[in-house]
Amino acid sequence: MNILVTLNSAYLRPVLVMLKSMFMNSQGEMFSIYLMHSSLKQQEIDEINDFVTKHGHILHVITVDDECFKEAPVVMHYSREMYYRLLAYKFLPKEVGKILYLDPDILVINNLHRLYDTDISDYLFAASYHRRMLSKEFNKVRLNAYDMQEYYNSGVLLMNVDRQRSEMDERKIFDFIARYKNRLVLPDQDVLNSLYSDSIRELNEVQFNLDTRFYRYNKLISNGGIDMDYIFHNTCILHFCGKRKPWHKNYMGVFHSLYKYYEKQANDFVASFTRQAPVFANA
Repeated sequence: MNILVTLNSAYLRPVLVMLKSMFMNSQGEMFSIYLMHSSLKQQEIDEINDFVTKHGHILHVITVDDECFKEAPVVMHYSREMYYRLLAYKFLPKEVGKILYLDPDILVINNLHRLYDTDISDYLFAASYHRRMLSKEFNKVRLNAYDMQEYYNSGVLLMNVDRQRSEMDERKIFDFIARYKNRLVLPDQDVLNSLYSDSIRELNEVQFNLDTRFYRYNKLISNGGIDMDYIFHNTCILHFCGKRKPWHKNYMGVFHSLYKYYEKQANDFVASFTRQAPVFANA
């Protein structure tokens, strides 16, 4: 199974927690992890490689030129690396025809096969959208994208890389960023939805990209059906969307204890092959 991650040094610890949760809940699965970056230090890359290989999986490192997306806007806590998923098809080796992109602020709590095996032969991507988030109509006006079907979340993307190579054009992406850079709120997500929403297969958000901020909302509108029992049996991915993250000291989310559990598992594993365990950042 091919997995894509993109990050800078600020997300080194969270990506190890995400990977640990995925490895723990995918026994018997073989992962090829493709890491795209432009600024990680060799020591940091070595740490990720040790972590992945000692779990029995393979890491492939793809270094992106610093000039790529140099002029692209960065908003709030979003880094320039968020754009790399949009051009991943240019950097991935030819033998990779399909890959699953995962944000670092994720926990994988069930096997990913149901998601990875989704048929996207007629699509560029598969993704979920959150119905109570930014309104579709508002985004249509803001981005002048009146054909937009929905506003999909870009933190979990199943990608048809073969089709992307033949149909996607980096010039369209750069032109869109240049034209709307003063209107972009969630930059990579705005680009994804404005240019490619009609070629995205919808994924069930509760099963494949559950926004943890809305656990109580989902439980309410489902008359209690989407409770903790349902999530732990049916949800593959918990996504800690938004500015507040579970590795921050004052985080108070519903799934905080679960995140701390996987954080400890990752930290203990790192400690097992280093002299001194690194301390996970709290800020």
